[in-house]
Amino acid sequence: MQRTVANGEMPALVVVHDDEGDWLIGDGVNDPNVDDACGLFHLGHVIEMDPSLMQVLDLPAAHIATRESAASAWEIAALQYED
Repeated sequence: MQRTVANGEMPALVVVHDDEGDWLIGDGVNDPNVDDACGLFHLGHVIEMDPSLMQVLDLPAAHIATRESAASAWEIAALQYED
């Protein structure tokens, strides 16, 4: 999970449930691949800060949920992997 989301700086705008069963939550703005941008956090604490994440907890594997803002509805799509 991106630290910007975990510490409440930015809302979660991207949720990925990858094909290996891992969950990734990001702000949709900052690069999650930058050193120390992400960490492991207890999902329960993040849901306390952003209860709208409950809406995507049934996201199937190999899918992504995105939204424009914290007030927007989640849009679900199959993950498209680059070759």
